[in-house]
Amino acid sequence: TGGEIAALVVLNAVARKIPGVLGNEASAPNDSFETGLLDCPHYTRPEVFEGLEVPEVLASGHHAKIVEWRREQALRKTARRRPDLIDRDRLSDEEKRIVDEEIEGASQAIEE
Repeated sequence: TGGEIAALVVLNAVARKIPGVLGNEASAPNDSFETGLLDCPHYTRPEVFEGLEVPEVLASGHHAKIVEWRREQALRKTARRRPDLIDRDRLSDEEKRIVDEEIEGASQAIEE
């Protein structure tokens, strides 16, 4: 290719920062890497799909608990897949515990 794909990636990344480009301005701050972490899992309808259930907290309507759950899931996913992205200085003690738990679990899985 002549660099078109790379140019489109750059164009998309820059365009997302321009006010009015996204349909919902609140979308960009929730993108992967915007917070330095990978994105949390996303669920939709039906509530059960191929044996997988939507976590109860997401159906609860309790917005603060949903935010906490999403943060924890993003920390867990990042710790498993890209621990190098985590800035431990910016984590609470509880978040550090979660990250350590995931990294330890990943290490044990590799050893087995």
